[in-house]
Amino acid sequence: MVNAIEAHALGVGYGNRHTAVEVLSGLDLTVEAGSFLSILGPSGCGKSTLLRVVADLIDPLGGTISVLGEAPRAARSRRDVGFVFQDSTLLPWRTVRDNIRLPLHVGQGSLTRRIEDRTDELLALMGLAGFGERFPHQLSGGQRQRVAIARALLGEPKLLLMDEPFGALDEITRDRLNDELLNLWRRTGTTILFVTHSIAEAVYLGERVIVLAANPGRLVGDLDMRPFKREGNRCAREDPAIGAAMSQLRGLLEQAS
Repeated sequence: MVNAIEAHALGVGYGNRHTAVEVLSGLDLTVEAGSFLSILGPSGCGKSTLLRVVADLIDPLGGTISVLGEAPRAARSRRDVGFVFQDSTLLPWRTVRDNIRLPLHVGQGSLTRRIEDRTDELLALMGLAGFGERFPHQLSGGQRQRVAIARALLGEPKLLLMDEPFGALDEITRDRLNDELLNLWRRTGTTILFVTHSIAEAVYLGERVIVLAANPGRLVGDLDMRPFKREGNRCAREDPAIGAAMSQLRGLLEQAS
């Protein structure tokens, strides 16, 4: 099976090769298809930058990266990559249904399926059945993020990039959406890269957690969480093994800061 992501000596930054500010340097990373990867690190370490180069929003300065076995641009052109940001970025003048359908009206490429049926399916999948004709201001923060996830899933992406999507939510809503995201991942088999500042969230969600250090961004930790979890990546937040993993990651973050 082709890996979802393969990066070798990847360097990413801003500017040209002679005057660039390097954000990521010498990154080697392989992400298996269908896996759930959590990404931790201090501000400025390149977590969001990594997602952006995978999504073909910025070009690398050096090294190589493949997405689903091809260049990032090829994956983007096929709409194999979905992106969810910290802010839901919904258009306030469009209904929930029309916000989900937004990818049909922007960008290149086309989707050849019964869009109306797919939209209704996504509304139900995200617990939003009956909310299709509401507007963003009529939704809670958690509901708006569900809409953003549904929109990202419209094209049935093979890879879902999530940049602190629950960071602005209260703890109870965040925990609930964590569980819903795990259920979604198990049902769809989509590869997920999930950026967060929360150690607890990274450990609870990820089959694997990597830690990036800053100045420049580089890989300093890589923890396989599967031995600590039950079938389907399930775990109890109060499990002592999970607490031990969190302590290990906290130590890596302290060294990385």
